[in-house]
Amino acid sequence: MIRKEELNLTKEWDKTFPRSEKVEHSKVTFVNRYGITLAADLYAPRTAEGKLPAIAVSGPFGAVKEQCSGLYAQTLAERGFLTIAFDPSFTGESGGSPRYMASPDINTEDFMAAVDFLSLNEKVDPDRIGILGICGWGGMAINAAALDTRIKATVASTMYDMTRVNAKGYFDSADNEEARYQAKAAMCAQRLEDLKNGEYKLGGGVVDPLPEDAPFFVKDYYDYYKTERGYHPRSLNSNGGWNVIGCESFVNQPILQYSNEIRSAVLLIHGEKAHSCYFSRDAYANMIENSKYTDNKELMIIPDAVHTDLYDGGDRNVIPFDKIQSFFEQHLK
Repeated sequence: MIRKEELNLTKEWDKTFPRSEKVEHSKVTFVNRYGITLAADLYAPRTAEGKLPAIAVSGPFGAVKEQCSGLYAQTLAERGFLTIAFDPSFTGESGGSPRYMASPDINTEDFMAAVDFLSLNEKVDPDRIGILGICGWGGMAINAAALDTRIKATVASTMYDMTRVNAKGYFDSADNEEARYQAKAAMCAQRLEDLKNGEYKLGGGVVDPLPEDAPFFVKDYYDYYKTERGYHPRSLNSNGGWNVIGCESFVNQPILQYSNEIRSAVLLIHGEKAHSCYFSRDAYANMIENSKYTDNKELMIIPDAVHTDLYDGGDRNVIPFDKIQSFFEQHLK
């Protein structure tokens, strides 16, 4: 028997972006195949009629739906799509215990469960469903697209491959057996400490206070997650972060292994000056290498944009919503 957990969902508007009068907003829940109940915000265009194309949105990794995934979802609803922005398992208002864990498998399933929910929604055309992942959930979205044949179009914005960065470090600087061994040994030791202490130790969110010598990408994250621009009390990145062992299984489970077999359309968007841009450049190259399905794959680089500019537009509104809209309209028809 598939059962939904009763979640305690916030009733007031508590987003980091203003509410749009062009869409109807409601809270919904659905269950993934692990029995975890997920919480989502549903955005529907007020003037639309008939069955609509739909898009499921999530990310960034360690964020909540009240931050940029909700902004993307609401904006696309203004443009005619029925959308949901959901909290992944173990985070935000979604269920799952223990809290603040992550899993390449379960989090890919979260996207697929969102497709289940949209496919059975009476306002949705089940043959016109897409997904959009931001940051670490961009990688999850690509993995879901490689697995779920119902997904007709995928957008990955300012994408992170969380398995790659956990296994190899930033810019693959720790891509050697010794570095991986030390990382795995530390997490195995932490497992025992957590059991002795009866609770999971948090790894810490974005560093606060910000050190003067912090690298730019840390300053970039601080400017979003720790200021009025993007802070949210339920966001892991804004507060205590993931459990130290929360991402343990990412080390040896590459999620983009079969991306060159994706037959549906994929658009990758990244800022030219983002520290993470190499993830999208490499993911696109791998996606089209020895692939029979290259005509519907695109890589869009935004000049001068940094990583978090694609969270909320930055100070230049650089999120290419016109391009995202036209991409989904083309491939969800």
